[in-house]
Amino acid sequence: MKRLILTVGLMFCGAFAQASTDIQVVESEAGHTAWLVEEPSIPFVALELRFKGGASLDAPGKRGAANLMVALLEEGAGDLDARGFAAATESIAAQFSYDVSDDSVSISAKFLSETQDEAMELLRQSLIAPRFDQDAIDRVRAQVLSGITSDAKDPDTIATQSWDNLVFGDHPYGSDYSGTLDSVSALTRDDILASHQSLLADDRVYVAAAGDISAEELGALLDKLLADLPASGPEMPADFDVQTKAGVTVIPFDTPQSVAVFGHKGMKRDDPDFFAAYVLNVVLGGGGFEARLMNEVREKRGLTYGVYSYLVPKDHAELYLGRVASANDRIAETVSVIRDEWAKMASAGVTEDELNRAKTYLTGGYALRFDGNGPIARILVGMQMEGLSPDYIKTRNANIEAVTLEDIQRVAGELLQPDQLHFVVVGQPEGL
Repeated sequence: MKRLILTVGLMFCGAFAQASTDIQVVESEAGHTAWLVEEPSIPFVALELRFKGGASLDAPGKRGAANLMVALLEEGAGDLDARGFAAATESIAAQFSYDVSDDSVSISAKFLSETQDEAMELLRQSLIAPRFDQDAIDRVRAQVLSGITSDAKDPDTIATQSWDNLVFGDHPYGSDYSGTLDSVSALTRDDILASHQSLLADDRVYVAAAGDISAEELGALLDKLLADLPASGPEMPADFDVQTKAGVTVIPFDTPQSVAVFGHKGMKRDDPDFFAAYVLNVVLGGGGFEARLMNEVREKRGLTYGVYSYLVPKDHAELYLGRVASANDRIAETVSVIRDEWAKMASAGVTEDELNRAKTYLTGGYALRFDGNGPIARILVGMQMEGLSPDYIKTRNANIEAVTLEDIQRVAGELLQPDQLHFVVVGQPEGL
Protein backbone atom coordinates (compact mmCIF):
# COMPACT_ATOMS: atom_id res chain seq x y z
CA MET A 1 0.00 0.00 0.00
CA LYS A 2 2.83 2.40 0.86
CA ARG A 3 4.50 1.70 -2.46
CA LEU A 4 1.21 2.43 -4.26
CA ILE A 5 0.82 5.74 -2.41
CA LEU A 6 4.34 6.81 -3.35
CA THR A 7 3.75 5.84 -6.98
CA VAL A 8 0.58 7.91 -7.09
CA GLY A 9 2.48 10.79 -5.50
CA LEU A 10 5.21 10.58 -8.12
CA MET A 11 2.64 10.57 -10.92
CA PHE A 12 0.42 13.40 -9.75
CA CYS A 13 2.51 15.62 -7.51
CA GLY A 14 3.13 17.84 -10.53
CA ALA A 15 -0.37 19.23 -10.20
CA PHE A 16 0.84 22.29 -8.31
CA ALA A 17 3.89 22.73 -10.58
CA GLN A 18 5.18 26.22 -11.21
CA ALA A 19 2.00 27.95 -10.07
CA SER A 20 2.71 27.07 -6.45
CA THR A 21 6.47 27.44 -6.34
CA ASP A 22 6.41 29.93 -3.50
CA ILE A 23 9.86 29.48 -2.04
CA GLN A 24 10.47 29.70 1.69
CA VAL A 25 14.04 30.17 2.89
CA VAL A 26 14.32 28.00 6.02
CA GLU A 27 16.93 28.66 8.71
CA SER A 28 17.33 25.87 11.25
CA GLU A 29 18.30 26.34 14.90
CA ALA A 30 21.78 24.99 14.16
CA GLY A 31 22.28 27.42 11.28
CA HIS A 32 21.50 25.20 8.29
CA THR A 33 19.72 26.80 5.34
CA ALA A 34 17.27 25.19 2.94
CA TRP A 35 14.77 26.28 0.33
CA LEU A 36 11.28 24.85 0.57
CA VAL A 37 8.17 24.67 -1.57
CA GLU A 38 5.49 23.41 0.78
CA GLU A 39 2.62 21.41 -0.70
CA PRO A 40 0.61 19.36 1.81
CA SER A 41 -2.04 18.02 -0.58
CA ILE A 42 -0.09 14.80 -1.24
CA PRO A 43 1.68 12.99 1.65
CA PHE A 44 5.02 12.84 -0.12
CA VAL A 45 8.33 14.77 0.14
CA ALA A 46 11.33 15.16 -2.16
CA LEU A 47 14.60 16.24 -0.55
CA GLU A 48 17.74 17.27 -2.43
CA LEU A 49 21.23 17.59 -0.96
CA ARG A 50 24.09 18.94 -3.02
CA PHE A 51 27.70 19.06 -1.76
CA LYS A 52 29.94 21.45 -3.68
CA GLY A 53 33.30 20.08 -4.73
CA GLY A 54 32.56 16.68 -6.20
CA ALA A 55 35.10 14.56 -8.01
CA SER A 56 37.37 17.58 -8.49
CA LEU A 57 38.43 16.95 -4.89
CA ASP A 58 39.97 13.56 -5.67
CA ALA A 59 43.37 13.39 -3.98
CA PRO A 60 46.44 13.28 -6.28
CA GLY A 61 46.90 9.78 -7.64
CA LYS A 62 43.45 8.71 -6.40
CA ARG A 63 41.35 9.49 -9.48
CA GLY A 64 38.02 7.73 -9.28
CA ALA A 65 37.86 7.70 -5.47
CA ALA A 66 34.89 10.07 -5.30
CA ASN A 67 32.98 8.14 -7.95
CA LEU A 68 33.57 4.82 -6.19
CA MET A 69 32.79 6.27 -2.75
CA VAL A 70 29.48 7.79 -3.82
CA ALA A 71 28.44 4.55 -5.52
CA LEU A 72 28.99 2.76 -2.20
CA LEU A 73 26.83 5.05 -0.03
CA GLU A 74 23.76 2.89 -0.57
CA GLU A 75 25.67 -0.38 -0.16
CA GLY A 76 25.11 -0.64 3.56
CA ALA A 77 25.22 1.78 6.49
CA GLY A 78 25.30 1.51 10.26
CA ASP A 79 24.13 -1.95 11.32
CA LEU A 80 22.71 -2.76 7.89
CA ASP A 81 24.70 -4.43 5.14
CA ALA A 82 23.88 -3.78 1.47
CA ARG A 83 20.92 -6.17 1.39
CA GLY A 84 19.62 -4.98 4.75
CA PHE A 85 19.80 -1.33 3.70
CA ALA A 86 17.96 -2.06 0.46
CA ALA A 87 15.29 -4.06 2.28
CA ALA A 88 14.78 -1.36 4.91
CA THR A 89 14.43 1.30 2.22
CA GLU A 90 11.97 -0.82 0.25
CA SER A 91 9.88 -1.58 3.34
CA ILE A 92 8.96 2.09 3.79
CA ALA A 93 8.67 2.83 0.05
CA ALA A 94 11.51 5.36 0.20
CA GLN A 95 13.86 6.08 -2.68
CA PHE A 96 17.45 7.30 -2.37
CA SER A 97 19.87 8.07 -5.19
CA TYR A 98 23.49 9.17 -5.06
CA ASP A 99 25.50 10.73 -7.87
CA VAL A 100 28.75 12.58 -8.43
CA SER A 101 29.96 15.04 -11.06
CA ASP A 102 33.05 17.19 -11.51
CA ASP A 103 31.73 19.86 -9.16
CA SER A 104 29.24 18.23 -6.79
CA VAL A 105 27.86 15.21 -5.00
CA SER A 106 24.08 14.95 -5.42
CA ILE A 107 21.83 13.02 -3.07
CA SER A 108 18.10 12.69 -3.70
CA ALA A 109 15.51 11.30 -1.32
CA LYS A 110 11.81 10.67 -1.85
CA PHE A 111 9.68 9.45 1.05
CA LEU A 112 6.15 9.36 2.41
CA SER A 113 5.18 11.81 5.12
CA GLU A 114 4.16 8.99 7.46
CA THR A 115 7.60 7.34 7.25
CA GLN A 116 9.68 10.51 7.30
CA ASP A 117 11.53 9.66 10.52
CA GLU A 118 12.49 6.17 9.36
CA ALA A 119 13.56 7.42 5.92
CA MET A 120 15.70 10.21 7.33
CA GLU A 121 17.43 7.88 9.75
CA LEU A 122 18.37 5.58 6.88
CA LEU A 123 19.60 8.55 4.87
CA ARG A 124 21.54 9.90 7.85
CA GLN A 125 23.27 6.56 8.34
CA SER A 126 24.28 6.47 4.68
CA LEU A 127 25.80 9.93 5.02
CA ILE A 128 27.67 9.59 8.30
CA ALA A 129 28.18 5.83 8.73
CA PRO A 130 28.47 4.07 5.36
CA ARG A 131 29.95 0.62 5.92
CA PHE A 132 32.25 0.36 2.92
CA ASP A 133 32.36 -3.41 3.40
CA GLN A 134 35.11 -5.04 1.38
CA ASP A 135 32.74 -7.31 -0.52
CA ALA A 136 30.69 -4.26 -1.56
CA ILE A 137 33.85 -2.38 -2.54
CA ASP A 138 35.00 -5.30 -4.70
CA ARG A 139 31.59 -5.67 -6.35
CA VAL A 140 31.08 -1.98 -7.12
CA ARG A 141 34.71 -1.58 -8.19
CA ALA A 142 34.18 -4.36 -10.74
CA GLN A 143 31.17 -2.48 -12.10
CA VAL A 144 33.19 0.74 -12.40
CA LEU A 145 36.06 -1.05 -14.12
CA SER A 146 33.61 -2.63 -16.57
CA GLY A 147 32.26 0.84 -17.36
CA ILE A 148 35.76 2.24 -17.92
CA THR A 149 36.57 -0.65 -20.26
CA SER A 150 33.36 -0.05 -22.19
CA ASP A 151 34.03 3.71 -22.41
CA ALA A 152 37.44 3.01 -23.94
CA LYS A 153 35.61 1.56 -26.95
CA ASP A 154 33.04 4.35 -27.27
CA PRO A 155 33.97 7.11 -29.77
CA ASP A 156 31.74 9.68 -28.10
CA THR A 157 33.34 9.15 -24.69
CA ILE A 158 36.81 9.12 -26.21
CA ALA A 159 36.12 12.44 -27.92
CA THR A 160 34.88 14.05 -24.71
CA GLN A 161 37.76 12.78 -22.63
CA SER A 162 40.32 13.74 -25.26
CA TRP A 163 38.94 17.28 -25.56
CA ASP A 164 39.00 17.69 -21.78
CA ASN A 165 42.56 16.40 -21.51
CA LEU A 166 43.75 18.60 -24.37
CA VAL A 167 42.28 21.73 -22.81
CA PHE A 168 42.67 21.14 -19.06
CA GLY A 169 45.76 18.94 -18.84
CA ASP A 170 46.57 18.16 -15.19
CA HIS A 171 43.62 20.11 -13.77
CA PRO A 172 40.91 17.80 -12.32
CA TYR A 173 38.68 18.69 -15.27
CA GLY A 174 41.29 17.15 -17.57
CA SER A 175 40.51 13.54 -16.72
CA ASP A 176 37.34 11.52 -16.37
CA TYR A 177 36.11 11.34 -12.79
CA SER A 178 35.49 7.61 -13.13
CA GLY A 179 39.26 7.16 -13.06
CA THR A 180 41.39 4.73 -15.02
CA LEU A 181 41.73 0.97 -14.81
CA ASP A 182 44.96 1.42 -12.88
CA SER A 183 43.82 4.18 -10.53
CA VAL A 184 40.53 2.49 -9.60
CA SER A 185 42.17 -0.91 -9.17
CA ALA A 186 44.66 0.62 -6.73
CA LEU A 187 42.06 2.34 -4.50
CA THR A 188 41.91 1.01 -0.94
CA ARG A 189 39.21 1.21 1.69
CA ASP A 190 41.26 3.92 3.40
CA ASP A 191 41.19 5.96 0.19
CA ILE A 192 37.40 5.64 0.10
CA LEU A 193 37.10 6.67 3.74
CA ALA A 194 39.29 9.71 3.08
CA SER A 195 37.15 10.68 0.10
CA HIS A 196 34.02 10.38 2.24
CA GLN A 197 35.43 12.75 4.85
CA SER A 198 36.51 15.24 2.18
CA LEU A 199 33.39 15.40 0.03
CA LEU A 200 30.49 15.28 2.49
CA ALA A 201 31.27 18.35 4.60
CA ASP A 202 28.81 20.60 6.40
CA ASP A 203 30.32 23.86 5.12
CA ARG A 204 29.49 23.09 1.47
CA VAL A 205 26.03 21.51 1.54
CA TYR A 206 22.97 23.00 -0.17
CA VAL A 207 19.47 21.72 0.58
CA ALA A 208 16.03 21.99 -0.99
CA ALA A 209 12.74 20.26 -0.34
CA ALA A 210 9.30 20.14 -1.93
CA GLY A 211 6.13 18.53 -0.70
CA ASP A 212 4.32 17.73 2.51
CA ILE A 213 6.70 19.21 5.07
CA SER A 214 6.60 22.48 7.00
CA ALA A 215 9.45 24.92 7.50
CA GLU A 216 9.69 23.94 11.17
CA GLU A 217 9.79 20.24 10.34
CA LEU A 218 12.42 20.77 7.65
CA GLY A 219 14.64 22.79 9.98
CA ALA A 220 14.54 20.08 12.64
CA LEU A 221 15.13 17.40 10.01
CA LEU A 222 18.24 19.19 8.73
CA ASP A 223 19.81 19.65 12.14
CA LYS A 224 19.48 15.93 12.84
CA LEU A 225 20.43 14.78 9.34
CA LEU A 226 23.56 16.92 9.01
CA ALA A 227 24.71 17.17 12.64
CA ASP A 228 27.54 14.64 12.47
CA LEU A 229 29.09 15.59 9.14
CA PRO A 230 32.67 16.90 9.09
CA ALA A 231 32.59 20.66 9.72
CA SER A 232 34.66 21.56 6.65
CA GLY A 233 36.24 20.05 3.59
CA PRO A 234 39.50 20.56 1.70
CA GLU A 235 40.38 23.56 -0.43
CA MET A 236 38.60 23.78 -3.76
CA PRO A 237 40.53 23.35 -7.03
CA ALA A 238 42.01 26.42 -8.69
CA ASP A 239 40.08 28.27 -11.35
CA PHE A 240 41.22 27.55 -14.90
CA ASP A 241 41.44 30.02 -17.78
CA VAL A 242 40.48 28.09 -20.92
CA GLN A 243 42.75 28.78 -23.88
CA THR A 244 42.30 27.09 -27.26
CA LYS A 245 43.42 27.65 -30.85
CA ALA A 246 41.46 26.98 -34.01
CA GLY A 247 42.29 23.62 -35.47
CA VAL A 248 41.55 19.92 -35.47
CA THR A 249 42.98 17.12 -33.36
CA VAL A 250 42.33 13.66 -34.80
CA ILE A 251 42.18 10.58 -32.55
CA PRO A 252 42.39 7.54 -34.86
CA PHE A 253 39.68 4.98 -34.12
CA ASP A 254 38.30 2.16 -36.23
CA THR A 255 34.70 3.22 -36.84
CA PRO A 256 32.66 4.12 -39.95
CA GLN A 257 31.46 7.35 -38.35
CA SER A 258 33.59 10.07 -36.81
CA VAL A 259 32.53 11.87 -33.63
CA ALA A 260 33.60 15.46 -33.02
CA VAL A 261 33.58 17.60 -29.87
CA PHE A 262 34.29 21.26 -30.54
CA GLY A 263 34.40 24.48 -28.62
CA HIS A 264 36.35 27.16 -26.80
CA LYS A 265 36.07 29.37 -23.73
CA GLY A 266 32.52 30.13 -22.60
CA MET A 267 30.86 32.49 -20.14
CA LYS A 268 30.42 32.45 -16.36
CA ARG A 269 26.91 31.84 -15.06
CA ASP A 270 26.94 35.11 -13.12
CA ASP A 271 28.01 37.21 -16.11
CA PRO A 272 25.49 40.02 -16.75
CA ASP A 273 25.33 38.89 -20.38
CA PHE A 274 24.55 35.26 -19.61
CA PHE A 275 20.88 35.53 -20.63
CA ALA A 276 21.89 37.02 -23.97
CA ALA A 277 24.40 34.21 -24.47
CA TYR A 278 21.74 31.66 -23.51
CA VAL A 279 19.33 33.01 -26.13
CA LEU A 280 22.12 33.22 -28.71
CA ASN A 281 22.97 29.57 -28.20
CA VAL A 282 19.36 28.53 -28.85
CA VAL A 283 19.62 30.18 -32.24
CA LEU A 284 23.02 28.70 -33.04
CA GLY A 285 22.82 25.12 -31.80
CA GLY A 286 20.64 24.69 -28.72
CA GLY A 287 17.18 25.01 -30.23
CA GLY A 288 16.72 21.59 -31.80
CA PHE A 289 15.59 21.53 -35.42
CA GLU A 290 15.12 25.31 -35.41
CA ALA A 291 18.82 25.96 -34.72
CA ARG A 292 21.14 27.18 -37.46
CA LEU A 293 23.64 24.34 -37.07
CA MET A 294 20.92 21.73 -37.35
CA ASN A 295 19.45 23.47 -40.37
CA GLU A 296 22.74 23.92 -42.20
CA VAL A 297 24.42 20.63 -41.31
CA ARG A 298 21.47 18.24 -41.25
CA GLU A 299 18.51 19.69 -43.09
CA LYS A 300 20.30 21.31 -46.03
CA ARG A 301 23.21 18.92 -46.47
CA GLY A 302 22.27 15.66 -44.73
CA LEU A 303 25.68 15.43 -43.06
CA THR A 304 24.46 14.24 -39.65
CA TYR A 305 21.47 13.15 -37.63
CA GLY A 306 22.17 15.79 -35.02
CA VAL A 307 24.49 18.65 -34.10
CA TYR A 308 24.28 20.63 -30.89
CA SER A 309 25.97 23.43 -28.97
CA TYR A 310 25.68 24.29 -25.29
CA LEU A 311 27.11 26.58 -22.62
CA VAL A 312 28.99 24.80 -19.83
CA PRO A 313 29.65 27.15 -16.89
CA LYS A 314 31.56 24.86 -14.53
CA ASP A 315 32.54 26.03 -11.06
CA HIS A 316 36.18 26.61 -12.01
CA ALA A 317 36.09 27.08 -15.78
CA GLU A 318 33.58 28.05 -18.43
CA LEU A 319 33.18 26.41 -21.82
CA TYR A 320 31.14 26.76 -24.98
CA LEU A 321 30.94 23.30 -26.53
CA GLY A 322 29.26 21.37 -29.29
CA ARG A 323 29.21 17.87 -30.70
CA VAL A 324 28.39 16.16 -33.96
CA ALA A 325 28.82 12.79 -35.64
CA SER A 326 29.18 12.21 -39.37
CA ALA A 327 30.45 9.61 -41.80
CA ASN A 328 34.23 9.51 -42.16
CA ASP A 329 34.04 10.78 -45.72
CA ARG A 330 31.74 13.69 -44.75
CA ILE A 331 33.13 14.88 -41.43
CA ALA A 332 35.52 17.34 -43.10
CA GLU A 333 32.59 19.08 -44.78
CA THR A 334 30.68 19.01 -41.49
CA VAL A 335 33.54 20.73 -39.67
CA SER A 336 33.77 23.33 -42.44
CA VAL A 337 30.06 24.17 -42.25
CA ILE A 338 30.16 24.50 -38.45
CA ARG A 339 33.16 26.82 -38.69
CA ASP A 340 31.35 28.97 -41.26
CA GLU A 341 28.19 29.26 -39.16
CA TRP A 342 30.23 30.06 -36.05
CA ALA A 343 31.97 32.88 -37.92
CA LYS A 344 28.74 34.18 -39.50
CA MET A 345 27.01 34.52 -36.16
CA ALA A 346 30.09 36.08 -34.57
CA SER A 347 30.12 38.82 -37.20
CA ALA A 348 26.41 39.31 -37.97
CA GLY A 349 24.55 38.03 -34.92
CA VAL A 350 20.95 36.87 -35.31
CA THR A 351 17.83 38.15 -37.03
CA GLU A 352 14.83 39.66 -35.30
CA ASP A 353 12.76 36.62 -36.25
CA GLU A 354 15.36 34.22 -34.86
CA LEU A 355 15.47 36.20 -31.62
CA ASN A 356 11.70 36.11 -31.20
CA ARG A 357 11.46 32.40 -31.93
CA ALA A 358 14.28 31.65 -29.46
CA LYS A 359 12.50 33.63 -26.75
CA THR A 360 9.27 31.75 -27.39
CA TYR A 361 11.14 28.44 -27.27
CA LEU A 362 12.79 29.27 -23.95
CA THR A 363 9.87 30.87 -22.15
CA GLY A 364 7.11 28.58 -23.41
CA GLY A 365 8.56 25.38 -22.02
CA TYR A 366 9.86 26.69 -18.69
CA ALA A 367 6.76 25.81 -16.66
CA LEU A 368 6.99 22.20 -17.85
CA ARG A 369 10.16 21.73 -15.80
CA PHE A 370 8.15 22.01 -12.58
CA ASP A 371 6.32 18.74 -13.04
CA GLY A 372 6.66 17.27 -9.56
CA ASN A 373 8.23 17.47 -6.14
CA GLY A 374 11.48 15.89 -7.31
CA PRO A 375 12.13 18.26 -10.25
CA ILE A 376 11.17 21.27 -8.12
CA ALA A 377 13.60 20.29 -5.35
CA ARG A 378 16.37 19.76 -7.90
CA ILE A 379 15.71 23.15 -9.49
CA LEU A 380 15.77 24.88 -6.10
CA VAL A 381 19.05 23.35 -5.02
CA GLY A 382 20.60 24.11 -8.42
CA MET A 383 19.52 27.75 -8.09
CA GLN A 384 21.26 27.97 -4.73
CA MET A 385 24.50 26.55 -6.07
CA GLU A 386 24.45 29.01 -8.95
CA GLY A 387 24.01 31.93 -6.56
CA LEU A 388 20.52 32.81 -7.80
CA SER A 389 17.86 34.41 -5.63
CA PRO A 390 14.56 32.73 -4.68
CA ASP A 391 12.63 35.02 -7.03
CA TYR A 392 14.54 33.72 -10.07
CA ILE A 393 11.64 31.42 -11.02
CA LYS A 394 9.36 34.44 -11.32
CA THR A 395 11.87 36.71 -13.09
CA ARG A 396 13.61 34.22 -15.38
CA ASN A 397 11.25 34.56 -18.35
CA ALA A 398 11.20 38.35 -18.00
CA ASN A 399 15.00 38.36 -18.16
CA ILE A 400 14.86 36.38 -21.39
CA GLU A 401 12.21 38.67 -22.87
CA ALA A 402 14.40 41.66 -21.98
CA VAL A 403 17.24 40.49 -24.24
CA THR A 404 17.43 42.83 -27.22
CA LEU A 405 18.78 42.35 -30.71
CA GLU A 406 21.58 44.77 -29.82
CA ASP A 407 22.47 42.62 -26.79
CA ILE A 408 22.68 39.55 -28.97
CA GLN A 409 24.82 41.21 -31.62
CA ARG A 410 27.28 42.51 -29.02
CA VAL A 411 27.52 39.21 -27.14
CA ALA A 412 27.89 37.23 -30.37
CA GLY A 413 31.02 39.21 -31.20
CA GLU A 414 32.43 38.69 -27.71
CA LEU A 415 31.48 35.07 -27.01
CA LEU A 416 31.93 33.41 -30.39
CA GLN A 417 35.61 33.14 -31.26
CA PRO A 418 36.21 31.39 -34.61
CA ASP A 419 39.98 31.75 -34.17
CA GLN A 420 39.71 29.65 -30.98
CA LEU A 421 37.24 27.02 -32.18
CA HIS A 422 38.97 23.66 -31.79
CA PHE A 423 37.67 20.27 -32.91
CA VAL A 424 38.64 16.88 -31.50
CA VAL A 425 37.59 14.21 -34.00
CA VAL A 426 37.56 10.51 -33.15
CA GLY A 427 37.35 8.10 -36.07
CA GLN A 428 38.97 7.71 -39.47
CA PRO A 429 38.14 11.10 -40.97
CA GLU A 430 38.98 11.80 -44.59
CA GLY A 431 40.28 15.24 -45.48
CA LEU A 432 41.17 16.41 -41.99
